[in-house]
Amino acid sequence: MAQFTREDLEQLVEERRARAALDLLLGGADLSGLDLSGLDLHGANLRQANLNTTDLHDANLSGADLVEADLRMSDLRKTDLYQADLTGANLTEANLTFAHLAQANFTAALLHHANLTFADARRADFTLADLSRSNLREAKLQFANLADADLTEANLYGAIMPNGSKHS
Repeated sequence: MAQFTREDLEQLVEERRARAALDLLLGGADLSGLDLSGLDLHGANLRQANLNTTDLHDANLSGADLVEADLRMSDLRKTDLYQADLTGANLTEANLTFAHLAQANFTAALLHHANLTFADARRADFTLADLSRSNLREAKLQFANLADADLTEANLYGAIMPNGSKHS
């Protein structure tokens, strides 16, 4: 895996913007532990990237390919993950407080002990996801797919469930 710095990423993002290009290919990249907060990485290919303990709060990852990415213990507070593909991604102990997760794909993702407090996960797909011991307090889950998801010991207090009811 290639090792990047925040400056490397900022330069790539700026070059992409200057070319009006949409391709940002970072599949398999090692971005672990970096401060990437606030960066516009929408549509980026981050498939199998190492983002372990990376600070991505307030970043734009809408439409990004994060299939099988390692996001353990990452800071994703207020991050835009609208329509992102996180199939098989590892988000164990990640902080997704106030994240925009609408229509994101979390099929078979690991979200064990993740914090999704106040997250907007409307129409997100959590099929086969491990949400055990996660905090979904006050999360918006309207029309989300939770088929075969593991919600063992998850905190759902105040969450708006897929059917529109409020969990108590």
